[in-house]
Amino acid sequence: MPAPMNDLLATAVDAHGGLDRWNQITSITVDACVTGGLWALKGQDDALKDVILEVDTTRERLTIDFAGQDKRSVFEPGRVTVERRDGTLTEARDDPERSFDGHRLDTPWDDIHLAYFTGEALWTYLNTPFLYTWPGFATEEIPSIEANGETWRRLQVTFPDHVKSHTRRQISCFGPDGLLRRHDFTIDVLGGATGMLYATGYRDAGGIIIPATRRGFAWQGDYEVVPEPLLVAIDLGEVTVR
Repeated sequence: MPAPMNDLLATAVDAHGGLDRWNQITSITVDACVTGGLWALKGQDDALKDVILEVDTTRERLTIDFAGQDKRSVFEPGRVTVERRDGTLTEARDDPERSFDGHRLDTPWDDIHLAYFTGEALWTYLNTPFLYTWPGFATEEIPSIEANGETWRRLQVTFPDHVKSHTRRQISCFGPDGLLRRHDFTIDVLGGATGMLYATGYRDAGGIIIPATRRGFAWQGDYEVVPEPLLVAIDLGEVTVR
């Protein structure tokens, strides 16, 4: 059974297309360009500049197809694989989160690290806010903030242990229209580095309202943005829901 929704979560779910429509789909496929300073820090500068992401909306799974390469990765919480397009396995790692132990913001990544981080991050982003209705999630509205000339209502979300994401407790900020404006968190596999991701450019993809543009920065103090450098830029091209 879905977790009970408080008023803010119900408002956000309705604004993003509604739970009835969401429950009719099983995947979201997007043409994506993912860039920003984080990837250079990790020695993966343009690795995600032209990719196709397939996001499962019923369980935690994300596939990355790398354009122009005979390569795709499959992220699941307990295992990450890298395969050729015909399914031939080239690399695999069980319990992949453990391979980040001791990492800092500037620790280099291999291809499995990249696939794991991208998987848990983009899977969370593209399932928000519907993900928060799943069993095991706890949500609480916390004090609103004033930002960009608007009042943003804030939802504090505690993730269950079995769902891999940036960290267990995260905050989603929603505008007066109920749409996500910003997502605030720390990142366990980056040694607790801070992150805030601004969402804009909303469009309707088969009845689901999805932001086509996200921009990620660090924060300090009481969620004060650090404007430089731009750490993550996510730009979506074609979006297909099935």
